[in-house]
Amino acid sequence: MAARTAASTAVSLNDLKTRLEDFKGCGLKATAKTLCFFRGAERARLMLIGEAPGRDEDLSGVPFVGPAGQLLDKMLAAIGLSDANVHITNTVYWRPPGNRTPSPQETQACRPFLDRQIALVQPDVIGLLGGAAANTVLGVPGGIMKLRGSWREIEIGDRKIRVMAMLHPAFLLRSPANKRQAWRDMLALIDGLEAGK
Repeated sequence: MAARTAASTAVSLNDLKTRLEDFKGCGLKATAKTLCFFRGAERARLMLIGEAPGRDEDLSGVPFVGPAGQLLDKMLAAIGLSDANVHITNTVYWRPPGNRTPSPQETQACRPFLDRQIALVQPDVIGLLGGAAANTVLGVPGGIMKLRGSWREIEIGDRKIRVMAMLHPAFLLRSPANKRQAWRDMLALIDGLEAGK
């Protein structure tokens, strides 16, 4: 309830960040070095949401700066996008110990802030990077191979936003044979943006 109250009245991303810095309702904050809020454009038609910060992100305070982030940058560049026109964040804002998947309690604690962040960014399309992000945002179970590649819709405030689950770049580093599916997902994102014009 405290998170919902704090998040819902934030009037800007800077205001939301300040409220996250003051927030004590997520245990990950105690073990992480740094709040990892977002990178990219403050307002963007495309928003990408991953699972959680990793070691490189925890040290820098910036999402997707490690090897997975570098691959993501290459994937975005291949479809003509960059930080200038994409907003990138995670379902939780602090690194889980040992890079484990965030617990449902941790993602629920951060969810009001994520919802407010989405409302402030005002994307037309959201790409959910990996199964954990898809499960959290869509509220549906299932592995990423089952969830990826089809459009869904979420409602944030009074807006309906098209959402697609996609393969996480970290997964592609471990399983490069799946890059063809990831490329299809990226092309679908572009189609989704074009359709929303």
